[in-house]
Amino acid sequence: MDFTRILHPAPMPAAERDAALANPGFGTLFSDHMVTIDYDEAKGGWHNAVVGPRGPLSLDPSAAVLHYAQEIFEGLKAYKQVDGSTALFRPDANARRFNASADRLAMPHLPEETFLESIRQLVAADRDWFPSVEGGSLYLRPFMIATEAFLGVRPARQYKFIVIASPAGSYFKGGPKPVSIWISDYTRAAPGGTGAAKCGGNYAASLVPTGEAFARGHDQVLFLDAVERKWVEELGGMNLFFVFDDGRVITPPLTGTILPGITRDSLIQLLREEGLTVEEGMYSIDQWREDAASGKLLETLACGTAAVVTPVGKVAGPDGEFEIGSGGPGQITMKIREKLVGIQKGEVADTHGWVMKLG
Repeated sequence: MDFTRILHPAPMPAAERDAALANPGFGTLFSDHMVTIDYDEAKGGWHNAVVGPRGPLSLDPSAAVLHYAQEIFEGLKAYKQVDGSTALFRPDANARRFNASADRLAMPHLPEETFLESIRQLVAADRDWFPSVEGGSLYLRPFMIATEAFLGVRPARQYKFIVIASPAGSYFKGGPKPVSIWISDYTRAAPGGTGAAKCGGNYAASLVPTGEAFARGHDQVLFLDAVERKWVEELGGMNLFFVFDDGRVITPPLTGTILPGITRDSLIQLLREEGLTVEEGMYSIDQWREDAASGKLLETLACGTAAVVTPVGKVAGPDGEFEIGSGGPGQITMKIREKLVGIQKGEVADTHGWVMKLG
């Protein structure tokens, strides 16, 4: 697909941009441009690909996304490499997951190459927006919304695909610190639901339990399964791994209620390369508590695009709380985090072909 390029007529002045990039935070600062591509079933599908100035969208009040929540998104980062080039980490996996989400939300597939090219185009347009701070990256948010104006309950026939970019600093100030998590009474997803799709409705439903966790002084919320209310599934936006003293690692299986994290999949492969036995298996909250108390469980780590890898230090709920190991970062957690970040930045050899150079 050919992209029309329209330069921003009044981009942020360089001095103002550089000042903002000195402390970009996460998700509050945005670059000058965005990508938009339209879909219309009556016009044969995807068309009108544009790289243009970032700005407000115009939607009819009856647009399907506003009423029936046909919306999906992805999150990935562009990194500065040690040789000065820029690169993406496993964007092809994001493209595949995006289309898997589209299937579940009755939305059209976007060709994977178009997904990847849209990101290349935006990174090229906003290459001056990479933050220079330690751990900085350019966070990319591709998403699709249903734009057809109608109130009938059926899949829309018109959509818009958009990519925006947000300069991001390190998720942790001063390095990753162990997080404290709260066991929620709410559930995130049920069998047959949308738990495996990356759609906004899943995150909207997590806001109340996440708020409860924050109010109780915790950093994250933990969701158990919706049927038996005993099996560990995932955090508000991160997958979990459990490291044992016999060289085993367990991570909850992808049964349709857990988001198939790309960082999760990467860690499974990297942990196995470290000689650990990684199992995708059910793990109960009671067993977690018991293994932590006995010392059989050495570490628990959480992973996701934003935080990469972070240790879990404490778990709390209505039945009390327990600590993981000494409550600090574990050796495996920090070693595997360093290796993954090193691959993403080009400091460690990429033996899997995960890094896509952009120039």
